[in-house]
Amino acid sequence: MGTPAVEIYGPIFIGVVFNIALYGIMVTQTYLYFQVYKRDRTWMKLLVFLLFICDTVNCCFDVAFLYIPLVNNFGNNDAISRASWSAAFGDPFMTAFIAALVQFFFAWRVKVLTSNIFAVCVICFCSFAQLCGGLGTSIAVGRIPEFVHFQKFQVIVVIWLAFSAVADTLITTALVWHLRRNKTGMALTDTVINKIIRLTVQTGLITALCAIIDLVLFLVSPTGLHLIFNLPLSKLYTNSLMSSLNSRTGWQYSESSQAMSQNVERSEPQQRGVPRGVRNVNMLKSDVGRRQGPQEIYIDVESHEMVDVVDMKGSSYSGGDGYVPDQKAAPMAHSRGSDSPPLHAV
Repeated sequence: MGTPAVEIYGPIFIGVVFNIALYGIMVTQTYLYFQVYKRDRTWMKLLVFLLFICDTVNCCFDVAFLYIPLVNNFGNNDAISRASWSAAFGDPFMTAFIAALVQFFFAWRVKVLTSNIFAVCVICFCSFAQLCGGLGTSIAVGRIPEFVHFQKFQVIVVIWLAFSAVADTLITTALVWHLRRNKTGMALTDTVINKIIRLTVQTGLITALCAIIDLVLFLVSPTGLHLIFNLPLSKLYTNSLMSSLNSRTGWQYSESSQAMSQNVERSEPQQRGVPRGVRNVNMLKSDVGRRQGPQEIYIDVESHEMVDVVDMKGSSYSGGDGYVPDQKAAPMAHSRGSDSPPLHAV
């Protein structure tokens, strides 16, 4: 057996380091959110701001969790063996409150996407139960501050962490199930959906797994080893929400550009054997980067009704009844050299 400083405050120190490191990531993500998504709904901006304030308060309490016994009460063995007031309020209740805010947000997202009221109610019930469990754990720590006696209130800790893990798992399952059911078979949309599924699984799995490990270590180990996973838990929730919000621009542009370039590469080998009787042009690509030499136009013809035209700069436009073709494409067709292959009529 080691000293109380090693067995208890060693894990606390590691947990606080992880907490502050994740807080730095949260600060960056919050700044990026308010810079990029200025048109988001007011309530969503207020939620992000509230989470940032809660994370800041939680960091202050965790630092005080270390500072009070190790600095203010240096050499006092009784102070080292007892949890301070900052530990009672700053960790269990603040973590549960932050988790509830994040889980309620994802429950709203499940409602918007799936319209499954039953799933939303179950998620909200689990989130509210873990909030009550976190509040009860804070009260229990305030009444029984000795670390060696923490096992006396196992039930309330189990309620807190177990319902938190269940809520995270339900959110991940509901979102992944709905997204997989709504795949269209088109490269653009399916690529975006796959990225959202990966992000949803990763963020939901991290918080659920951390809560489960925290619970298991609390039940099997009388030392403070579980605090390595407990103290950073609140930052994992806020960063999972912020990464989900800040990834929306990437879903829109990066994956669509990648899928578009793949379509262009697939269209090039098919330019010479254009079949007859087809109706629509799918892709138009013009090599305008070179001023010298003949201009080339690549046409990929398919039998579906969607029309995507790529202009000289690479931007995509969807054709329709009111679509006016780019006037720059017509002179390019007449400027081809004698060696250019003939343009098939559609």
